[in-house]
Amino acid sequence: MKLRIAIIGAGIGGLAAAALLTRDRHHVTIFERFEAPRPIGSGLVIQPVGLSVLDDMELGPEARRLSSPINRMLGHDARAGRLALDVSYPPDHPGRAFHRASLFHMLWQLVESFDIDLITSATVAEAAPDGDKRRVILQDGRNYGPFDLVIDAAGAGSAISPLRARPLGYGALWGTVPWPDAHDLPMDQLRQCYHGSRRMAGILPVGCLPGSKASVATIFWSLPANEIPGWHDRPLDSWRREVIGLWPGIEPFIAAITRHDQMVPAIYSHGTLARPFAPALAHIGDAAHRASPQLGQGANMALLDALALCAALRSLPVEDALPAYAAMRRWHVRIYQGMSALFTPMYQSRMNALSHLRDHILAPVSRWPGIRHVLTRLVAGTLVPPLAGESLPALPIGIKTRQSP
Repeated sequence: MKLRIAIIGAGIGGLAAAALLTRDRHHVTIFERFEAPRPIGSGLVIQPVGLSVLDDMELGPEARRLSSPINRMLGHDARAGRLALDVSYPPDHPGRAFHRASLFHMLWQLVESFDIDLITSATVAEAAPDGDKRRVILQDGRNYGPFDLVIDAAGAGSAISPLRARPLGYGALWGTVPWPDAHDLPMDQLRQCYHGSRRMAGILPVGCLPGSKASVATIFWSLPANEIPGWHDRPLDSWRREVIGLWPGIEPFIAAITRHDQMVPAIYSHGTLARPFAPALAHIGDAAHRASPQLGQGANMALLDALALCAALRSLPVEDALPAYAAMRRWHVRIYQGMSALFTPMYQSRMNALSHLRDHILAPVSRWPGIRHVLTRLVAGTLVPPLAGESLPALPIGIKTRQSP
């Protein structure tokens, strides 16, 4: 049965859902609050399971061209020069680090190739029930529908998601800079430097931007959420001295930051909807679950949510497909949300005792062969099946995750 579907939000999850559902011959309308769809954010990592979704959409070659392979994540504590993080991806199946603009560009180009209705400057106020369907009502009074299904992909700012996430005490500033010439930092590693758990600087190679062959990096600086608003009043030279004092090797990267507006603030929260659906309504991505980016799973989860919902709609009517979608994603989401809640305070919090636990217990244990294998599966996104009862399309041999229903 071909459905009339509304998607709220033209972010990563919304665009992926639009492309997958249109390919299955459903009629899709996207509602986007901006005048023109655009990416928000800086660097991100797509895990091997997320890359399989892009492969399924025939975006794999372009994804690999625009992104940087990430084979390893390394972090050290500046106070003692001690290695505090060392996790590798599966051999031959690295993570892929993108600038968000590059990932958005690929998905947007694909969506534009389909016959998809796009309504911009559309701030959604309500997805109102209309019998067994729903109508999309905008803040300016415009009313659309009815739709057989409304998909809430509006992210953390969703007006229709019932999720009330718990604010986290730490956030970060993110910026994009050219990769410095002749720098000896490996371009296949995410690097981080810590001062206990109170400060963290990071460098993530993110490939290149659309229309360019020049390599770029995302840099990030962690600090308490209540200090972020005042950061723009602080002299940049003072901030640079603090960052370089923590990690001298980052100096060639932050030299490119000459204005405060080159660093974009991000505030994090944590929460998960126990039931990410209602009659004729599904929540995906950050509208359904939010966490810190410590495990690098945000965009990955949005892609998997879109794939799971599309798979459920292929064989079931809407009223049965929505609980099936939730069941497919339940344990993968719960496990990764739980891991994020466990590990984040060790890297971003005021509790220095947790950084000692990280450095003296977690880091040494993480090098044990069995534990190292578990951590590899954790960062690859395959610690538990991403879609319970389903095989991921194009998932690389050796990390398939099919599970019986």
